[in-house]
Amino acid sequence: MDLFDDRPEEDAPQGNSPEYTVGELSGAIKRVIENEFGHVRLRAEVGRVSLPRSGHVYLDLKDEKAVLSGIIWKGVASRLGTMPEEGMEVIATGRITTFPGQSKYQIIIEDIKPAGMGALMAVLEKRKAALTAEGLFDPAHKRPLPYLPEIIGVVTSPSGAVIRDILHRLRDRFPRKVLIWPVAVQGAKCAPEVAHAIKGFNRLTPGGALPRPDLIIVARGGGSVEDLWGFNEEAVVRAAAASDIPLISAVGHETDTTLIDYASDKRAPTPTAAAELAVPVRVELMAYLDQQHARMSRALSQGLIQRGQRLRDMSRALPRPDSLLDNPRQRLDRANDRLLRAASLTDTARQRLERASLRLDPALMAGVQRRRMRLADLGGGLRPATLHRRLTQDRQRAASLAKRLDPALARERALQEARFVRASKVLSDIGQRQIHDWRTQITAAERLRRTLGYEATLERGFAVVRSGDTIVTSRTAAAQAAALEIQFSDGKISVKP
Repeated sequence: MDLFDDRPEEDAPQGNSPEYTVGELSGAIKRVIENEFGHVRLRAEVGRVSLPRSGHVYLDLKDEKAVLSGIIWKGVASRLGTMPEEGMEVIATGRITTFPGQSKYQIIIEDIKPAGMGALMAVLEKRKAALTAEGLFDPAHKRPLPYLPEIIGVVTSPSGAVIRDILHRLRDRFPRKVLIWPVAVQGAKCAPEVAHAIKGFNRLTPGGALPRPDLIIVARGGGSVEDLWGFNEEAVVRAAAASDIPLISAVGHETDTTLIDYASDKRAPTPTAAAELAVPVRVELMAYLDQQHARMSRALSQGLIQRGQRLRDMSRALPRPDSLLDNPRQRLDRANDRLLRAASLTDTARQRLERASLRLDPALMAGVQRRRMRLADLGGGLRPATLHRRLTQDRQRAASLAKRLDPALARERALQEARFVRASKVLSDIGQRQIHDWRTQITAAERLRRTLGYEATLERGFAVVRSGDTIVTSRTAAAQAAALEIQFSDGKISVKP
């Protein structure tokens, strides 16, 4: 019987060659291939990889002679530790089947892993070179860590020992507020969840209901390269490089290195070391502050002592207040003597003027005075024109009478009056200038006296304690005094000790 002939014999066509439909032939081929190659294990290089929105993975497995199409269903793809990439050498396990819609055979992959450590490292180096060329690992883009962050965001598994180590170390060094973003730290969900967590922390609003952290720690314990592969994914590296918040990577142990370590702002060898990098030791910080406070207090005290000693040294070079007033007092006495002499000269000139005035004829002066009085009496009842005429006549008569006076005597008197006016003016100017100079000198001396006197010290908050006429300068003297008088800048008060 023919291998593909599963129809009843009565329906068999006439002749030597049987007749099949396309579907019958495709189904027969499918059964033969699946029965013969039900479960296979292939070593191949990954070619084209397609990731549709359905979640399935379509790829090509190839070597130097042939190409085989492969499918990874969504459920299997979600459990893969390492997603296949183009150029990766892998070992794929699955079953061979056919796809009648396109008349081709393919493998349904149930498990796929890199073909040894060399394949993973080759992919890792290739990805690292590409991201380095983009500048994601440039040291110039790295931000300094905050010295004492208020809030720390931790991206890790909430159930592992890593978060307990971090919280314990933070509590020992310097307790801070911690926001935990739970993620898967291995497997297919690791990379998208870690990238989403980093972006989520950056999208938080500072000071909001859920405050934005000042520092992010991405942490995971040690493991194999396959376990840590999620932190080598491009999405995680790009999220770490684009983070506006400073980021510490603490993935694996000290010898483990992932690509997020190059993109982070600081790499910690262990999660515990990440907590140590995040905050200082509180006790050491307090001791340092106490030490700095003591140094500042000593420096301030020494500065005050030195300045006080310097002030006392400079005060010894200053003259006594009384000696400062000696010269101004002497100049004041000399000016007073000069003023008295100037006054005596003025009296002498006034006496000379009086003697000169006695030389005038009293009768003539009396007549002139009588006429002035008569004119004053008559002037009130005259009209302006008549008054002007009469005044003109009186002036003419006065002029004729004046001609009778001795011209030499009048000239002498005029000369004496002019000399007296000039002498008075000179003496007045000299006296005013001298008085102004004396006032200026006295004002300056008084200002200097007030500056050097104790009254200015009282205005700065000090006081003078007296017992009678004696100034009290010690506590013992104050205790022995019967009564004390304290002088302030605005007055005095009396107290009893």
